[in-house]
Amino acid sequence: MRLIGTREARRGSSARVRATRSTYAVRVYEGAVQDLIDELGRLPGVGPKSAQRIAFHVLAADPADVRRLADALIEVKARVKFCETCGNVSQEDECRICRDPRRSPNVLCVVEEAKDVVAIERTREFRGRYQVLGGAINPIAGVGPDDLRIAQLLKRLADGTVTEVILATDPNVEGEATATYLARLLLPMGLTVSRLASGLPVGGDLEYADEVTLGRAFEGRRLLSA
Repeated sequence: MRLIGTREARRGSSARVRATRSTYAVRVYEGAVQDLIDELGRLPGVGPKSAQRIAFHVLAADPADVRRLADALIEVKARVKFCETCGNVSQEDECRICRDPRRSPNVLCVVEEAKDVVAIERTREFRGRYQVLGGAINPIAGVGPDDLRIAQLLKRLADGTVTEVILATDPNVEGEATATYLARLLLPMGLTVSRLASGLPVGGDLEYADEVTLGRAFEGRRLLSA
């Protein structure tokens, strides 16, 4: 019993030391510097060391540059909103793509985020319009169909103008679940529903492709003509 008590005491002491070290590691600086590091560390993809580097870059930067950055952050929150039609980011009630009369109203590309619109636009291959869902179905994270802009999508399809819907959600578990859910909703409406092909990247080596990617490449193979 005495040995067990000693071990428990040692474990408790070690835990207190680790907690003290952790607290010291987190709160290295005081005041505004630490507050800045903490806020930067909350950004996606920014770890503690990156947050610290950015904070000290800001401290060393010219005050005018820092002021421009602060003004840009405030302005983007004040002026930028989501397009009432498609959910893309815009400074107007409708984004420039929805306002463009040259875009085909018959083809709709469904994406997860506004950044996906930019990626597709860079290809210069798509001349239709978009619907931004605002995410993907993810039960583990508590994101269901009602949390996405699926109701707005169905409302846009109700008048019969759109004849084809391209599902361009990400090729991961959440994206596939979202695409499958949408396909079940849209196919009974008589629409042509397609999914972006996925397969081998240009310039890649066959031996390094995983089984899923290679399998989809076989499924999406196309005929060659002379």
